[in-house]
Amino acid sequence: MSRLSDLIAKIENPELRAQIEEAANQALKQKKFGLVFEEHLPECTPLYGVPVRKGKRVSLKSGKVSETYTVLKIDGDKAICLPKDSKDAVELAVADLVVTAEFGEPIYPCLQPLGEVCNAPDSDLWHTLIEADNYHALQLLEYLYAGKVDCIYIDPPYNTGARDWKYNNDYVDGNDEYRHSKWLSFIKKRLEIAKKLLNPNDSVLIITIDEKEYLHLGCLLEEMFSDANIQMVTSVINPKGTPKLDYFARVEEYIFFIWIGEARPVKTVQQMLGGEESKKEPSKVRWASLQRSGGQSRRIDTEVKFYPIFLDPDTGDIIRVGDHVDQDFDISNVIPNEGEMVQWPIKSDGTEGCWQVSDDTLRLYLSQGRVQIGTKNKKTGRWTLNYLMGSDWDRVQNGEIEVLGKDKHGALILGESLKPSHAKTVWHLTSHSATDHGTSLLKKFFPDNRFSYPKSIYAVQDTIRFFVANKPNALIVDFFAGSGTTLHAVNLLNAEDGGNRRCIMVTNNEISAEERKGFEARGIQQGDPEWEARGIARHVTWPRTVCSIEGHDVNGNPLKGNYIGSDRPMADGFAANAAFFKLGFLDKTKVSLGMQFKELLSTLWMKAGAIGKCPVIDASVPDMLILPDNKMAILTDENRFGEFAQQLAQHPEIEVVYLVTDYESSYVAMTQALEGKTTYQLYRDYLDNFRINAGRNSR
Repeated sequence: MSRLSDLIAKIENPELRAQIEEAANQALKQKKFGLVFEEHLPECTPLYGVPVRKGKRVSLKSGKVSETYTVLKIDGDKAICLPKDSKDAVELAVADLVVTAEFGEPIYPCLQPLGEVCNAPDSDLWHTLIEADNYHALQLLEYLYAGKVDCIYIDPPYNTGARDWKYNNDYVDGNDEYRHSKWLSFIKKRLEIAKKLLNPNDSVLIITIDEKEYLHLGCLLEEMFSDANIQMVTSVINPKGTPKLDYFARVEEYIFFIWIGEARPVKTVQQMLGGEESKKEPSKVRWASLQRSGGQSRRIDTEVKFYPIFLDPDTGDIIRVGDHVDQDFDISNVIPNEGEMVQWPIKSDGTEGCWQVSDDTLRLYLSQGRVQIGTKNKKTGRWTLNYLMGSDWDRVQNGEIEVLGKDKHGALILGESLKPSHAKTVWHLTSHSATDHGTSLLKKFFPDNRFSYPKSIYAVQDTIRFFVANKPNALIVDFFAGSGTTLHAVNLLNAEDGGNRRCIMVTNNEISAEERKGFEARGIQQGDPEWEARGIARHVTWPRTVCSIEGHDVNGNPLKGNYIGSDRPMADGFAANAAFFKLGFLDKTKVSLGMQFKELLSTLWMKAGAIGKCPVIDASVPDMLILPDNKMAILTDENRFGEFAQQLAQHPEIEVVYLVTDYESSYVAMTQALEGKTTYQLYRDYLDNFRINAGRNSR
């Protein structure tokens, strides 16, 4: 009601003002059932790096971003500006101004490279971190990946009242009477675009929250995702509890899962409840006898399963596996070497039997640790030989059966088997402790305290695993990236199961309220190098990404300790690559004239799947770019299409093609000639998207 009241108060005609006020009050009495809150428009964002020019909307760097001016004239280092809702122009220093975008206003974003880490030069997989206001970044991601994202995991501000998030570039604290409606307005706008990113057939949106907003968020999700399956999990993240005067000590937070289409959580052997609950339904792994019994167990039934096995007579170690012999072969002709004994598949009644598997298969099983040496029979002198059957081997490979090590003979030592089942809705695992595996883990990277309340890497890994375990090439997005736990967790998951999942993170470059106060007292403004160097993206998220991939702390020292579960040394890092970008903004006229091709190249790389290292060119615009390592190509001079098509024919691996032309007929003709390729018309495709979607997303 706050904005509506402000607007009504500006009506000069008292009679009209009274009539509108009465109508508004009547409307408020007819509230619909469900979530009702003030939308709090407009939401404004400063665009640091965009030049201050005539006609631009600006605000003071040191003022409120919602208090805007229109630049009428630039006179040297001064700007003549007209304040919003005023007719009196004022003179302001250009250096004190920042261009400002209002919610719903068309923007034309690009990606400005800031850094990269390449620890897997032979891999096409590149993660990305984007430094940006996440609303504008989501607008870009909608252009890039609408309907293509498999999993969105976000940990938004919890709105605790501790000045931990901003609305209209101002921290929201506990004294703000509209903080709940501001938070809902803030999160709704972002979820509306996020919804468009999700694969409509099979994807998931995951949101963590605490008691401050979980009820409001639940109602909002029910309204926005009425066709989806929604479930909430209670997760213990602080077993010691957070004590509050005269209140229960909080130990948990909540996780909303919104399942889109056919998405369902995979079954798990870990019941997530912890304690005794996780020990239900254990069973010992059964090793079967290598010698076949029952039907089809005679030598005459098969040829490839009758062969000698040479063992050490004292230890039982298998020295070698002999080749299978034909039916007429006399086994007495096989003489073992000195220090060997030979064992044939002879039955207890003295008749010739056969083994369970062929000689080649047994050699493979030996290399896999699937052959177990038992005891030696004192009467017969034969050793007991067992093997791990295929069904149990599959369960070893997918993690249902834990491998504890190998015995002295080289056979796998296996733990108990747990039957997979549906996870519980209450999670209580020691590995999910935010203190032990969030804060403490982050201290391994940074000797100083750079980030408060990071998530446990294992909590994030387990959360996303339920929906991407069977998607080794999943695309995962986190637009509240914080310290960068999500990308770290994705790399760990990939390392454990051999996946090739890609993660896109978005975070702003905000500093704490305390640091902001200190900088402003020294005359340092947002956008200045010293300020930006201390922002979360550059001071926390990106350094952690680099260090976790390369396996060292910010001082270059190898990381200490192993990852839980896999015992993978942290110092080993990950075979992964990542690129770091800042969201920039382009001039639509220059884009349409082809004058900002260089600035758009990173965006085109992202749209093509972010395959291989992001290409970089000098200031000159080439007539064409053939980029097989990136599986994309770009034609900027349509007069050279014939040559372009010939070169493309030599690179069938190229999947995405960008064609620069102003004419629809030319674009259609070129697309038809490039049958089988995914094509886009530049720069029309880019410009139309952001012009149209600006209006859609403002509603």
